[in-house]
Amino acid sequence: MICIILVAGHGLILEDEIKLDTSGAYCNLIGVPKALLPGVGGKRILDFWWDAINTRQLFNEAYLVTNANKYKHYERWATAQDFPVENIINDGSTTPTDRLGSVGDLDLVLRNKKINDDVLVVAGDMLFQDHNFDMAQVIHYFKRKKGELAIYYEMEPSENSASRGIVEVCSTTNRITKFFEKPTPGMTTSRQASVVFYCFRKETIPTIGSYLAAHPSVEERNFGMYMEWLVNETDVYGMKLPTGFQLIGSVGLADYEKWLHYFSDKQLQQQGKEQYTKRAYARIGLMGNPSDGFNGKTISLSIANFWAEVTIVESNNLVLVPHPLNDPTEFGSLGDLHGISRKEGYLGGLRLLQATCKKFYQYCNEQGIALPKRNFTLKYDTNIPRQVGLAGSSAIVTATLNCLMHFFDLNYTDLPKARQPQFVLDVETEELFINAGLQDRVIQIYEGLVYMDFTKELLDTQGHGNYVSLDVRLAPPMWLAFIRNPSDSGKIHSNIRERWNNGDEEVITAMQQFASLTDQAKEALETGDFSRLQGLMNANFDLRRQLYGDDILGSENIRMINLGRQFGSSAKFPGSGGAVIGVCLDTNKLKELKAAFQEEGFVICDIIPHIPSPPTSRRHSLKTPTNGPS
Repeated sequence: MICIILVAGHGLILEDEIKLDTSGAYCNLIGVPKALLPGVGGKRILDFWWDAINTRQLFNEAYLVTNANKYKHYERWATAQDFPVENIINDGSTTPTDRLGSVGDLDLVLRNKKINDDVLVVAGDMLFQDHNFDMAQVIHYFKRKKGELAIYYEMEPSENSASRGIVEVCSTTNRITKFFEKPTPGMTTSRQASVVFYCFRKETIPTIGSYLAAHPSVEERNFGMYMEWLVNETDVYGMKLPTGFQLIGSVGLADYEKWLHYFSDKQLQQQGKEQYTKRAYARIGLMGNPSDGFNGKTISLSIANFWAEVTIVESNNLVLVPHPLNDPTEFGSLGDLHGISRKEGYLGGLRLLQATCKKFYQYCNEQGIALPKRNFTLKYDTNIPRQVGLAGSSAIVTATLNCLMHFFDLNYTDLPKARQPQFVLDVETEELFINAGLQDRVIQIYEGLVYMDFTKELLDTQGHGNYVSLDVRLAPPMWLAFIRNPSDSGKIHSNIRERWNNGDEEVITAMQQFASLTDQAKEALETGDFSRLQGLMNANFDLRRQLYGDDILGSENIRMINLGRQFGSSAKFPGSGGAVIGVCLDTNKLKELKAAFQEEGFVICDIIPHIPSPPTSRRHSLKTPTNGPS
């Protein structure tokens, strides 16, 4: 692959204003080409690009094209930076009127050097915010998509889209469906701005000559207009960089200073990022489970009693910190190791952090999101009881995902909220082979009290279910009991999945009944009919017992159900087994119920609903200078 750096522009505003500046701050920059002006931290703008291009052996050759006026400056730069002087091409232009245009300059290099290879083109006088992006990600994504590639970023709210090349990108294929060069108001609602940072296949190179032949005016020979034309001729894909860009080819001194200070401030904010902690809560399946994995409906509640939290902080190396209790590496003796391993197995939380990181990188790569080369340390803590069906594993994965999105400045445009539960489920099912459904992941992403519809038609048409948040205050007082020393809860699912896949009528009918019970429970909650809700909760468990059988549900689980109902309470599983929830409307009976559970060695507590914080936007909120050029 060949890299071509464009620095042949003739914008004179900045150069003239530097000459006229009387402060003396820029006297040493008089006559200096824009690409060789100081960037963030005082380093020359072109040096940043050359470092990104020259870091790995990604390119067979790199060329730089400039105009006749500035050729000597770049020759000196090349000597100092170990750039081949013979790879600097002079386009011969000396004024804006005899310029070739950016596409014309690219064509000159292609013909002059007889290039027959894939090409990356970048504007060398472009400021950018994050200098840690990985050029290798860009190249690998380009080769995998087998089409042309345009880099874009999401504009800040205050940026003017009329000064940019704006793209509309298909959310499933990442193909650029439309390209608007400096659109007028009303042409598009997109805030995704393309920059002069493109990859072209060698098969597409001939279109450059065709375009120039059809567009003789130099005003039309810029990349914005070429790309606007190209997206209608061949597949052009988009890749997002979570950073900002700013061409300084046509800006004045005030705008140059403004953007330089802005990007410098952003970099300082990035470097000074404090550690970030995200908590995800355990959940109880109030109604409908286990139909979430079988196109059913459920109602779930996140509870404040139990939680998992993950903390992320920037570090030199990527470090996953083992939990001292859940991922033990030191033991008192061989007997101690044997006892802990026999009771808790070998599957701590560290694997959840690692699997989430792997899936996150894979997702970003597939979605065309280039992540910066920044390392971090992840650690976790949790008080969710293990193997009692309270969604402890998915809580750790959910909190980890939120930490990664925060650390890399991703928002709901990059990974929509409605798609996040599926991401969490994929981590568990595809990476760790955990048997699970969507309910736990939905409630841990949305939090509170949520009604969920997983009807097949919804999943097929929109890629996710319908998730409706209900007022948490609708939930009645409830109790939760669980086994002190449970066995693996995953095996509670038995062979139901296989029977479902084979079209077993009993299973299909049962899942439809679970969905019907959920709709009725929603009505009972909204009307405050807790007596009706009690009956529906009992019916939910009874249907599950009929479908799975006592051998699968387990004697301890059934004992908890019977014990709860003995005191006039409803009782059902909140998850896959190991715990029971119920509603007991008689306060005196509730005291007796709690005592009975404790006497038989079960753990019991009152459920504390988790009330979500008011939603906040995941978009960037920092202010940006306005009306910068593209």
